[in-house]
Amino acid sequence: METTKERDTKGTNGYLAVAVGVIVVIAGLAFIGLSTQGSNPNGGGVAFGLVVVVAALFCSKGVVVVAPNTAVVLTVFGRYSGTLRSDGLWWVNPFANRWHVSLRVRNFDSDTLKVNDAVGNPVEIAAVINWQVRDTARAVFDVQNYQDFVSIQAEAAVRHVASEYPYDAHADGERSLRGDADEVTATLRNELQQRLMVAGVDVLEARLRRLAYAPEIAGEMLRKQQAAAVVAAQELIVDGALGMVRSALAELESGGGVILSNEQRAVLTSNLLIVLVSDRGVQPVINAGM
Repeated sequence: METTKERDTKGTNGYLAVAVGVIVVIAGLAFIGLSTQGSNPNGGGVAFGLVVVVAALFCSKGVVVVAPNTAVVLTVFGRYSGTLRSDGLWWVNPFANRWHVSLRVRNFDSDTLKVNDAVGNPVEIAAVINWQVRDTARAVFDVQNYQDFVSIQAEAAVRHVASEYPYDAHADGERSLRGDADEVTATLRNELQQRLMVAGVDVLEARLRRLAYAPEIAGEMLRKQQAAAVVAAQELIVDGALGMVRSALAELESGGGVILSNEQRAVLTSNLLIVLVSDRGVQPVINAGM
């Protein structure tokens, strides 16, 4: 697709143009007044004065006000003639059509979208996009409506990026939506920039505003996360208990001069593990030797 590139244009000082226009209108009216004096009005003079006034009023259409952080795109007889970016009062070709384009930074807050992640789980996701028009010619001429284009492409990019990652990592080193937010947002920004380049729009920042499992599976996924947390905690407790048992046996046999048989080691290990791993108070059983 052939794209349009922005080029700058300069306008004439608007204050000077307004002053000249007022002077010309006054002169035309004065000429009409002089031509109608007397018993024999000068029809040619009246016509000339009217032409001057009408021409001055028509030329006043060329006066344009450019606000700060705003650009005016100009076309003359269907051809792009340039973009006026300097703020102030200017005069341009009165035959020119104009489009005012805001250059301010704008936010797009996407709706909460329901998307299947990389493993098929439905998740709810939303993003906030900061964007700004960089090329006014592309924004006006290369897309139908650049604001609608931004909103549609932003939602499409959010859906696509969400489908490329699982919500949670299921293996070491796996990227996920929840665990790698910076990478996900960088991927979202880069993809969105590629999509919006045709509209002359720069993506300044992209951030996830909402990320959660869809309500229909949220309860099950919460129980799954809780179970995984319990398993991880139990593994840590068991590993620590085994280390303590090994240290205790080594201390008894080396420093305490106690010699244990294999059966005694097994019994002592079992008892120590029960005491260390149990989440309740353990009642000791005393062997009275009876």
